[in-house]
Amino acid sequence: MSAAAVPAVGGVSPRRAWVTDLPVLAVAVVWGASYLAAKGITTTHTVVAVLVLRFAIVLPVLVAVGWRKLRALTGAQWRGAGVLGLVLSGIFLLETYGVVHTSATNAGLIISLTMIFTPLAEAAVTRVRPSAGFVAAAGLSVAGVVLLTQGGGFTSPSAGDLLMLLAALARTVHVLAMARIKAVRDADSLSLTTVQLGGAVAVFAVLAALPGTGASPWSTAAGFGAREWAGLVFLSVFCTLFAFFVQMWSLRRTSPSRVSLLLGTEPLWAAAVGISLGGEHLGVLGVAGAVLVLAGTAWGRRAASEGVRVRS
Repeated sequence: MSAAAVPAVGGVSPRRAWVTDLPVLAVAVVWGASYLAAKGITTTHTVVAVLVLRFAIVLPVLVAVGWRKLRALTGAQWRGAGVLGLVLSGIFLLETYGVVHTSATNAGLIISLTMIFTPLAEAAVTRVRPSAGFVAAAGLSVAGVVLLTQGGGFTSPSAGDLLMLLAALARTVHVLAMARIKAVRDADSLSLTTVQLGGAVAVFAVLAALPGTGASPWSTAAGFGAREWAGLVFLSVFCTLFAFFVQMWSLRRTSPSRVSLLLGTEPLWAAAVGISLGGEHLGVLGVAGAVLVLAGTAWGRRAASEGVRVRS
């Protein structure tokens, strides 16, 4: 979409709007690339260790930047954020184990089903029936995933595909929990993120200390070469710190719907990076599935937005 085709946001010129859009689009790109990066530095035996290392690097920075507001959180806000941190730890475990056992392309496309699952779950909770258009879009996305997860023919999805599907469901639970836990609604976003990541790191650290959960963070770090460290820094600095601060910065300068639309291109970048840099191949069925997933999620997002406007 060209800048001329995009209406100004809040009286800001199209050129100025794109100055805000480009960093957000960069976040979508690095998130799309994160699946291949995680796949490149992680094995089944190092998932927990890599997660400890990834977030232990960024957590001190977040604490230092937001220390004053972090101390101002109430007990209820700490507890609410802690619960969200437990859910977040499950999301990262499912995603990381999932990407180890499937392609980066599949991982990025399947996780995009969160955009379909979330409105469906919200409709179930609020007892508001989704529109016919949204239901059709959801069906299109599910059909796309069925095709996407096939190799040379119609076979059972891989363990990684199923784990990514569970991760999409867990992301949905996380979004709904953030909306329904009253204590965190008015919490500072940086402080909320810091507590959540801290809770997730605590879970990963406990798991790493248990026998049978794979290599320790220290032995994993000691075995890393330059390529693995580059991948870890990419995941920590760009996919976490950079992404979070860009979202905070952009939401003060443009609309949430515009940010959501740009971040919704993540699965496109995941597929592009997986195919171009990871040497992955979808095949005819996979390409058809990818197209259906992308079309279904885009249609579903638009139908969900229109439904919200109508109810309002």
